[in-house]
Amino acid sequence: MDGHRLTTKGQATRERILATAAELILRQGVAGTQLDDVRRVAGVSGSQLTHYFHDKQTLIDDVIAWQAHATLKREPVLDSFDAWHRWADHVVARQTARKFQGGCDYGSLAGQLAETSPETRAHLADGYDRWLAQFRDSLQVMRDQGLLRADADPDALANMLLAAMQGGVLLSQTLRRPEPLRDSLDAALARLESFA
Repeated sequence: MDGHRLTTKGQATRERILATAAELILRQGVAGTQLDDVRRVAGVSGSQLTHYFHDKQTLIDDVIAWQAHATLKREPVLDSFDAWHRWADHVVARQTARKFQGGCDYGSLAGQLAETSPETRAHLADGYDRWLAQFRDSLQVMRDQGLLRADADPDALANMLLAAMQGGVLLSQTLRRPEPLRDSLDAALARLESFA
């Protein structure tokens, strides 16, 4: 359902359902999250849930878009080496505070859903493309300002930084310790700084 045609109260209800579904999916997985769970935890009726989301697949597709937006909104401005180091420290601190449970909010969705259908994979890819674009744009600003050498490739660096974060989060989630995440981010930042 198009959120732009909803009343303010309707938008708030839809947002609450999406936030609830995203949290339940992070904790229980897609397969372990039923519409009744979402309805009960969000405090909505069955008719309200179906008013906003035709079925579970519609809800999942909208959770993907919602989670991509929420993830990108959390990202700080990354236009200096100090900003990238603060970002890495924040990623490690956030995962440590969660005791390495759940992994990356967006990455966990991708891990569970990327092979379920071509349409779902495309939705997930769009979120990652937007995330990479945000990193790439920040790196381009750094290059334009002379903080990065002219031969620094913002696309390659964005791929490396996001992959280091995603892989590090997955290893730390599995091993329940910070070192894989910290080490992967430190290596990526060292590579970034080699273009100073």
